Amino acid sequence: MNTLHTNCAGVRRRDFLQVGLGAASGLGLSNLLALRAGAAAAAGKASPDEVRCILIWLDGGPTHHESFDPKPDAPSEVRGQFGTVPTKIPGVHFSECVPRLAAASDRFTVVRSICHKDPNHGGGNHYMMTGAPTPVPVNCGAFVSFHPSFGSVVSHARGSRGGIPAYVTAPSQSRSGGPNFLGAEHAPFVLGGNPNSEGFRVRDVVLPRDISEGRAAHRRELRARFDQMARIADKAAADPTLAFDSYNQQAVELVTSSAAQAALDLAREPDAVRDRYGRNDFGQRLLLARRLSEVGVSFVTCYHGGWDHHRDIFKALETKMPPVDQGVSALIEDLDARGTLDNTLVILLGEFGRTPKINDRGGRDHWPHAMSVLFAGAGVPGGQVIGATDRDGAYASEAVCSPEDFASTLYTKLGIDPRTVLHQTDGRPVQLVNGGAPIPGLFA
Repeated sequence: MNTLHTNCAGVRRRDFLQVGLGAASGLGLSNLLALRAGAAAAAGKASPDEVRCILIWLDGGPTHHESFDPKPDAPSEVRGQFGTVPTKIPGVHFSECVPRLAAASDRFTVVRSICHKDPNHGGGNHYMMTGAPTPVPVNCGAFVSFHPSFGSVVSHARGSRGGIPAYVTAPSQSRSGGPNFLGAEHAPFVLGGNPNSEGFRVRDVVLPRDISEGRAAHRRELRARFDQMARIADKAAADPTLAFDSYNQQAVELVTSSAAQAALDLAREPDAVRDRYGRNDFGQRLLLARRLSEVGVSFVTCYHGGWDHHRDIFKALETKMPPVDQGVSALIEDLDARGTLDNTLVILLGEFGRTPKINDRGGRDHWPHAMSVLFAGAGVPGGQVIGATDRDGAYASEAVCSPEDFASTLYTKLGIDPRTVLHQTDGRPVQLVNGGAPIPGLFA
């Protein structure tokens, strides 16, 4: 069951599967792999169409000061209460909140200078989850999808493979994580529940206990006969039932795929590995993401909410940050040890950073003018920091990067040309990424 959240405006919202009813349109396959050669080199040993992505989304806007861009020489109202720890990068320190990531910094790159101008959760989420700004201002509590999300575009480009869905999110979908006009078949499979709980089972991807395999097969056969009716068999692109029919078929394939079912069974992992990730819902969800990625899921989003710290930020981070520090460092180190980091792109981010000055409630407010994003794997060089912010961490000041640059980097790593032109259901062309360029330092 999805969790109820309250946003900064006090609006209570339920995370839900946001799907568009428009049928999928042509992705421009003629130019889909135009950057293939460059992306192959960028992705190290893996070809771009073999690279998978695990995107770790810290919803609400994680602080860059108390993570990867501390300002120990700034005034106390900017510096905050935490100290710093050295990394493996000469002269570079992270916040003391992330000591394990500091110790693993030779395996990833942090970009400290990604920024935009939208201070609202809705707009910032959309910008950093799709690479496209919203055409109108969006308030804190809005669920918006004016452009397909990264995961949905990857699903559209690659499709499901051998019963394995292309796009999965857990435990809930980000508000802009849907397919928009690409259609419901490219919405993510939402894997809810707490994977740290005893006897964890993913809801809706196993047959009900009272339905045998034979009975399930009979039901599918009966449904297929009904699908021969002209209303369903009609190939008109405007028929939304086609999208849901495809989505249903993918669900059946997921339920009946032995590889997928094995990947969802965390009990197969040694206790030592599970302990390493952290015996909490977030750590075990990252382990689940690794297992799904290894069986062929092209794009996995791990959604982790509760990062909108307008008050008492330092007290909150004492409990909020350790699972992230432990789980993300374990994921990167585990992928490296297993030899799969070369074909797995790991990204850690939220919709924006936090204000440089601590407010009168002991918190930090929305701040899109500076944020830190972690990149690992898929040919990303380890042991470096790209870009910088000013003395107070208020504004990106060196190697400034836009969300379009971020999106171009992600797509290029996965072998998708960011200049690809999509078409909405009414035929209007939409460029996948409008401007921007891959961030050079993330390509070896």
